[in-house]
Amino acid sequence: MTLGNKLAWDDTVLPFQLDNADIRGRVARLDGVLDGVLKQHDYPPVVEALVAEMTLLTALIGQTVKLRWKLSLQVQSNGPVKMIATDYYGPNEEGEPARIRAYANYDADALTDGPAMEQIGKGYFAILIDQGKGMTPYQGLTPLVGPTLATAAEAYFAQSEQLPTRFSLSFGKSTEPGVGEHWRAGGVMLQHMPKASPFAKGTEATGAEGLLHARDLVDGDDYENWNRANILLDTVDDLELIGPSVQPTDLLVRLFHEEAPRVFDSQPVRFGCTCSEERVRQTMSIYSQKDIAKMTNDEGRLTADCQFCGAHYDLDPATLGFEGTGNE
Repeated sequence: MTLGNKLAWDDTVLPFQLDNADIRGRVARLDGVLDGVLKQHDYPPVVEALVAEMTLLTALIGQTVKLRWKLSLQVQSNGPVKMIATDYYGPNEEGEPARIRAYANYDADALTDGPAMEQIGKGYFAILIDQGKGMTPYQGLTPLVGPTLATAAEAYFAQSEQLPTRFSLSFGKSTEPGVGEHWRAGGVMLQHMPKASPFAKGTEATGAEGLLHARDLVDGDDYENWNRANILLDTVDDLELIGPSVQPTDLLVRLFHEEAPRVFDSQPVRFGCTCSEERVRQTMSIYSQKDIAKMTNDEGRLTADCQFCGAHYDLDPATLGFEGTGNE
């Protein structure tokens, strides 16, 4: 692949449909997005890997949100990695890139040499969708299960949305010739088209911890189609997922040519944060000047740091808050 083609597919999500199997999906390739997310922090390698996986999941899942909507993924746990949070901001206009940001909160002293998911422990996986002003945000959550964040996301969709879902992901440090070492990721998401009554099958949940599994939601021809697509996806290798030598369109033909794959317009994604001094001031506007005084540092300033992008705001307390006695 030429450099031009490589750049054309990096930081994009390509939606597709398998017409012969009643399955939809997405292919994602992330490069600069991960660099933007991870360079803001000095994460230990195991935390970097978890944030990279969560960012890739966010790109694949978030592609379906509408213009100006916001989708958030969250992992909360009792392990060394307390939280991973990501936001996906739908494009403001058709053809514009979506924006992704992410961060992790962790206890460095509690991290171990064990697998990545061992650093998370017990907790929950959540998806939140904000449709904008005047609309009630949607939130769904399920317990964290499985050996990866991808399997936790699959369990979420089976349990909370009753949608059979499968992820195949690859991510890690890239060492391409002539390019500095950097994080790169790629993945495929499959999802069976929703049915009117997914519980009509009447089977018991067979997933971990008594949760529904994708196989519990399909039967008959749907089961055969779903099983066949999963077997085909099992043949993908890491280099096909992350590129840059295989284009996503070629990958879909290689994997699913007998399923009549049909692609739609790709969605570019970029690293982007929505923090600003104006937003900090807006947040502080609910506090009285007496409350603001309690937040002021020894230098007589009020400071705030963005957890996502690391931006630092240094404000004059006299310009914040409202006059009043505040809370005692």
